This record gives sequence, structure tokens and C-alpha cells, in this order.
Amino acid sequence: MTMQKENLVPAKEFCVHHHIEINFIYALEEFGLVEIVNEEDDVFIPAEHIGELEKCIRLHNELNINMEGIDVIQRLLKKLEATEDEMNRLRNELRFYQPYHQ
Repeated sequence: MTMQKENLVPAKEFCVHHHIEINFIYALEEFGLVEIVNEEDDVFIPAEHIGELEKCIRLHNELNINMEGIDVIQRLLKKLEATEDEMNRLRNELRFYQPYHQ
């Protein structure tokens, strides 16, 4: 399955813009923290993953967090987001069953 080119960001350009080495992106991919796409002898990042990749860069550069730490933080953030989604769903369900108050 190949993605459309307009949905892919060239990894080399991303690295130049963010002043990082391509090896950093490869390391993130090895930890399963970012997805990369190899097409026509070039490496690309799906556009929808750019935000997550930028978060990883900030954690590493600004807070000096290693790959293992970034992995743990990302997993905890995803669990927190899932918990918040579940709480919102349950609140909405509860409102449905509560009598209307004026």
C-alpha cells in the first residue's frame, strides 16, 4: 500500500528544518514511535504523524529525554487520552439517562 505523495513529507527536508539527524527518526521508528515510508529510494514521513514526531523532538531536545523515556511518555499520554475519551462518553451517556432539570 503506497500513500499519495501529497500526504508524505520528505524526511531529509524535515530534518533540515528541525535541525536533527535522520538517525534520530530511524531510532524513533525502531521504538515504534514514528512511522516512515520508503518510496523510490527516499524516506518520507506521513503528514498525519508530523505532530507526534515534533513532540518527540521537543521531549528529546528541550527536556533531554532518551528514547526509552519518550516511549513511556507517549504510551502514558495515549492511555490518558483514551481515559478522557471514555469519561466523556460516560458523561454523555449519563446525561441521556438523567431527568431534565430546569
